Amino acid sequence: MNTNSSHSVLRWLVGEWHWPAATLFAGCFLLLLIPVVYWTAGLALTLVYVQLPVYMMHQFEEHTGDRFRTYVNLHIAGGREALTPMATFWINSIGVWGVDFLALYLAFFVEPALGLMAVYLPLINGLAHIGQAVSLREYNPGLGTALLLFLPVGAWGLWVLSGTNASWQAQGIGLGTALAVHLAIVAHMARRIRKLSRSGPDDTLQNVGVAIRA
Repeated sequence: MNTNSSHSVLRWLVGEWHWPAATLFAGCFLLLLIPVVYWTAGLALTLVYVQLPVYMMHQFEEHTGDRFRTYVNLHIAGGREALTPMATFWINSIGVWGVDFLALYLAFFVEPALGLMAVYLPLINGLAHIGQAVSLREYNPGLGTALLLFLPVGAWGLWVLSGTNASWQAQGIGLGTALAVHLAIVAHMARRIRKLSRSGPDDTLQNVGVAIRA
């Protein structure tokens, strides 16, 4: 793909903000493959696989109409652009899709328990959405699918994969990876807010902590 084509794709995905709808479209097709994955790979690996389409459903709720980015910038960053459109897209592509694909390949070809990376990611994200809702006492974009999909599907995956003789190292890798993704987002937003405002580092981190997500 040449440079002009790449720019056209990014403009369509990010500039015109079509990527949440494209994510829903792709996620629905991935869900249709669940019976094939289950038949060939079993329940544990299916629960690793299903985390990606489930997360895509969440991303559609969260980012349609640029709702989450607008919400975070307004309520957490005081109207400043702590999250840009391009940063939001790359966070969700590399930090979610990339991690889930890596977890899936490691679970298939190395050890099923390494798929815990894909399981802990939505669990932590779901808890963050709930924490934010409790703190601000209002709905935040993504809360619905966090409650309806992330917690039950993630908890099921954690239960099943933990029962595959998952070592503490595998648990640590899974939890640590998920935490690292969310902390990287907090750090990015903190840098942006420090750059765009006169608030000190302590106030910045306190404000950003409420918005931790992937």
